[in-house]
Amino acid sequence: YHTAPLGSLAIPGSLYSLHVLRVGYNQPNPDGSCRADGSVTLVHGGPLTVLVDTGGPWLRPHLPELLASHGVTPGDITHVIVTHGHSDHAGNLNLFPRATLLVGFDLSQGQGLYLPHGLASGVPLELHPGHLQVTPTPGHTRAHVSLVALGTALGTVAVAGDTFEHGEDEEEWRALSEEPREQQRSRRRLVATADVIVPGHGPPFRVVRE
Repeated sequence: YHTAPLGSLAIPGSLYSLHVLRVGYNQPNPDGSCRADGSVTLVHGGPLTVLVDTGGPWLRPHLPELLASHGVTPGDITHVIVTHGHSDHAGNLNLFPRATLLVGFDLSQGQGLYLPHGLASGVPLELHPGHLQVTPTPGHTRAHVSLVALGTALGTVAVAGDTFEHGEDEEEWRALSEEPREQQRSRRRLVATADVIVPGHGPPFRVVRE
């Protein structure tokens, strides 16, 4: 397969539409440090209103206005899916105390009620059957997940966190991976099923199968 850049950051669907509110980035510095933040994606239009990843805490002053640009308030969010626990993806959970929260493999509601599920055993979590599914994609971290949206105008879309850093990351992702073999398998699974991937640190891209 190869990837093709996707110009639009809005992906309409018959029920759910996706909007990449903030495109993630990772900019290395000469001293070995880097400046980075994760992509933030809104999924709405159906009975659920889902935010995938929340950016780092430095994004907090801007996140409500990014939501408001699509007519959504923090209180409207029914589910927050944090692909993994790194600070550039999980930095603003406190904005959504009423939402169902999934952080990696930790699923909770309300005042710290933790719910059982099968993600750690490889079983997807159905948020809205036939439309929205959370699938385990371990590798970058052990407890890493991706949101899969079915039936958009561009087909199946995977909001993949750092399973993919960006569309041309083949020389980069292994150095950032806790379990590269697992991540390779997760990448292959998403490429086999998704038409579009929203990566953790770059714009969405199309999957072009050869």
